[in-house]
Amino acid sequence: MIAEALQYLATAALTGSAHRRFVRYSVNLWSRAGRCSRAWAAHEANCKNAIRTAMSDLSQRRTAVVLGSGLLRDVPIGELAKTFDTVVLVDLVHLASVRLWLKAKAYRNVRLIERDLSGSDDVKAGRDPEPLGFLRSVPYLDFVVSANLLSQIGRGVKRQFEAEASSGMPADTVGTLISTHLQGLADLPCRTCLLTDISYAVIDRTGKVHEEADLLHGIVPPTAKAGWDWPVAPLGEESRDYQIVHNVIASW
Repeated sequence: MIAEALQYLATAALTGSAHRRFVRYSVNLWSRAGRCSRAWAAHEANCKNAIRTAMSDLSQRRTAVVLGSGLLRDVPIGELAKTFDTVVLVDLVHLASVRLWLKAKAYRNVRLIERDLSGSDDVKAGRDPEPLGFLRSVPYLDFVVSANLLSQIGRGVKRQFEAEASSGMPADTVGTLISTHLQGLADLPCRTCLLTDISYAVIDRTGKVHEEADLLHGIVPPTAKAGWDWPVAPLGEESRDYQIVHNVIASW
């Protein structure tokens, strides 16, 4: 608890006021990642390998952008920094520990941008959402990674919609924003790599599935070039009797 408290305080001090309320979610993820490091190792390795494969045959390697860079556990940041002239990491929150690690590594070509990538603010304001529109102003853009972000957009917007029932957000907002993110990636004039969990299952010790859900709310993702299971909550994390396993795809 002390480590989490220190992480929270240090990160909150470095985070803009508009995004400070999201710091606790990032700290919670950081804490779980530490507890579940063995169970998550294969998933993280698969994500890194997908990114490596997606960028392996690029003819130009000037600027790379990682959307939802998070903890950087699923991103081969060292290789990206060596391969590209500039690497831009975009997320709502950049943890103090991640900032410190990047500084220690002396990645002089890595930039951090604090940004809401969901598009929910546009929807609430009655505008057509264009959360990836800012990428058009990124010079010499050759590679964009959406790193396990898509389902988080869905979960975050759903939570916001339920908490702000009078906000005026349409009932189909979650699906709209997931679709908008996918279309935004498809419209980019460069190579993209999508990493996303698309569904989850609650499974007991005998292998029986007790619950399943579509994390993309009916939106069909691009054709996967790779896929795997990610035990987000292995046995013992939330219960001794069941685990929560997400199905992940990679597309590029």
